[in-house]
Order: sequence, then C-alpha cells, then structure tokens
Amino acid sequence: MKVFLDAHLHSKYSRATSKNMDLEHLAIFAKLKGMNMLGTGDITFDAWFKEVKSKLKEINDTGIYEYKGINWIITAEVNTVYVQENKVRKVHHLLLIPNLEVADQIKETLAKFGNLSADARPTLKMTSSHLVEVLREISEKILIIPAHCWTSHFGALGAFSDFNSLEECYQEEVKHVYALETGMSSDPLMNFRVSSLDKFTLVSFSDAHSFWPWRCGREQTVFDLKELSFEEIFRAIKNKDKDRILYTIETPPPYGRYYYTGHRACGISLHPKDAIKLNNICPKCGKKLTIGVLQRVEELADRQEGFVPKDAIPFKTLLPLYEIISFAWGAGELYSKKVLQEHDKLIEKFGNELNVLLNVQKEELLKVTNEKIADAIIKVREGRVNYKPGADGQYGSPLFNEKFVEEKAKFSTQKSLTDF
Repeated sequence: MKVFLDAHLHSKYSRATSKNMDLEHLAIFAKLKGMNMLGTGDITFDAWFKEVKSKLKEINDTGIYEYKGINWIITAEVNTVYVQENKVRKVHHLLLIPNLEVADQIKETLAKFGNLSADARPTLKMTSSHLVEVLREISEKILIIPAHCWTSHFGALGAFSDFNSLEECYQEEVKHVYALETGMSSDPLMNFRVSSLDKFTLVSFSDAHSFWPWRCGREQTVFDLKELSFEEIFRAIKNKDKDRILYTIETPPPYGRYYYTGHRACGISLHPKDAIKLNNICPKCGKKLTIGVLQRVEELADRQEGFVPKDAIPFKTLLPLYEIISFAWGAGELYSKKVLQEHDKLIEKFGNELNVLLNVQKEELLKVTNEKIADAIIKVREGRVNYKPGADGQYGSPLFNEKFVEEKAKFSTQKSLTDF
C-alpha cells in the first residue's frame, strides 16, 4: 500500500496554531492534498489525547487508526532544555508512537520532567540522551527523531543548539536514533555533505500549525508498505529501507525560513560567505546575525556539493500549489479569494494537489488554467525556479518572472570557511 504521510503536525492546543487545527479539518484537507495518513501531533496534551482517543479507531491492533477516511499514527513533539558543557541547549524531538496505550505511559513519565499542560509541545528539563533512555524504557518501538534538524532555533544541528553532530546531542543513546527530519531549509543533498549523517534515514514532514494545504503536507514521506501497520513504518525507518520508503517530498531549501544567515528586524539576508566577511554581525544594527542552515551545513560538511550516497532515498522538490499560483500571478499574499478559486478549480479537475504538482501534463493544465500558472507548475516540478532566500524566520519566495539560472557551487571546495 502506498502511504503519503505527514507525521509532524500540531493541534489547536499548541501555541501559534489555528483554532481549527482539529481532526475534522485535517482530514478534509489531507484528502485535497493527496495524503492518506497523518500524525496526530500533540498527544502528550491531555485535552487533545482525550479527543483523539474518543474519535480514532484502531485498525486490528496495528497501531494505525482511522477517522474520517484518513489513517493516523500517534505522534508528538517535545522540547528538551538543558545545560551541556556550559551551554544552554534547546532541542525539539519528533516522537512516532506505537499506539495510544504507549502514549498514555509517555504522558505519565514525561510529566515528571515538565508541565505537560503548559503547552501542547511541552518543554522538558532533561537532556536529549535522557529523553531517549526514558522513552526506550517504555517501548523500544518509539521513534525519536531530531525535528527540523538544521533549523537555527531548536534544531539539533542548528546554530543555537550548537551541536556539531548527533552523537554530541544524543551521546551514548544515538544508536537508538534512526532518522532525522530535514526541515524546510535543508534537503537531502545538503545532508549528504555530512558523512556522519549517512547512518540516519532522512524523513520529511511539514511541522504544520495550520490545516491549509499550503502548510499541512507541504513536506511528506512516501512509503510502500507490505501491510498497514506502525511496525512496518518503524522497520522501514529504522532500516533505511529503500523498498519501503519510496521518496520524500521537500520544499526548496531557499523557500525555508532559515536558509540564509540574516537579521529579520533590519531586513538583512546574506549568503554565508558575505555573512562571514562581516563576522556574522548585522551591518545595520551591530547585533549578531541568525546563522542560517546553509552556513551551518557548510561548517559541518566534509564532502563536496553534489555527493549522493549509494543507499540514498530519492526525493522530490515541490512548492504548495496555492503559493505557486499566488506568486505566478504576482499576488504574493495568502488568503486571496482569487487564488483560492484557481487552486480549488485545479484540484476539483485533477483529484488532489499532489496529482497536479507531480503528474498532470502542461497541455492538460492549460485546459483548466492559464499559461502563466501552468508554466509555473511545470517549472517547480522540473526544478527550474530561482528563489529569494528566506532568513531569520522569514519565508523565501519563488521568482517565476526571472530567467532561471542554475546555481553552481555555493561555496568553493575548501573545508575552511575562514578562506572567504
């Protein structure tokens, strides 16, 4: 069975999240997107746990649940905050959980380390390695995945967490960490440059705070499962099984909010080589710049750009359909009625968003939409779009009206950044 899974979501109980981020809305828009499985998210929050338990029905003791025509797995994200080597570390971890019974045990255990009712993504006073150790005492089938691994804030390899490897982050428990989430500002090609990450399965999920299809499902992992069960997903990820994990769907890294190094308050967004020349100091206000993902990858890279491991899982790079339409038209804004009507017209004709983005040929698109939008969809599909890069929490944007120029080596091949 082919499974399109977005396992990293939040509920209406998380901070900065839509009040309609509930099971009903998620199910409706997952179908429009073309997904058939979602993570519940936020399962450590009591009110959400009770709602999920009352509505989801487990399918034959498989750890897969059904509601409103969508399959669900039990998930959560937690934040560990601690001091290691005299530095404050803040790391987000995505948890994929075998079933609700195990989730209930997790709630009971993690309540000893933080207030689970303060936020649906709880903050825990424990180290990353201790988190893994504690969870494995509950079940060895819990998947602990460093969330948005490279993101400047809260990513295990991000600038503010300041770990130079997942071994530093998870220490002796790293052998029980089988995967990392690439996050919006990195893709597999960027991760391939760091040889110490070869042992980990690269997964991609959206970290959605809204049910709208330009948020939920913008990143996914696509499986081909022998049977529909949590065990199958667990084994596929643990074993980096290319027969079971077909590909990931990634947003273009420059579209992500932390790709370049920058200072949002001053409108500064810099390629790493330019940031380094400024000693990572904002040229306008003199404050420290937020080190972006591209710069962090280069700091840790021990391979040239373009290297692909033999066992690499394929990936596809896409933008949400709504944003393709918006930027192609020059609207540049969300929640436009005109854009939404065009978006819905394409989905109604071709079944779901992923089909539009991945499969429908240009001549078929032109029967439903105009040349500008059809051309933009094909350009994204073929990777022929340049971007204004995102930085310091600000999304990047596609430049459909500019001639495509393929970026060659962003850095020269030397290992030292100080050579710039």
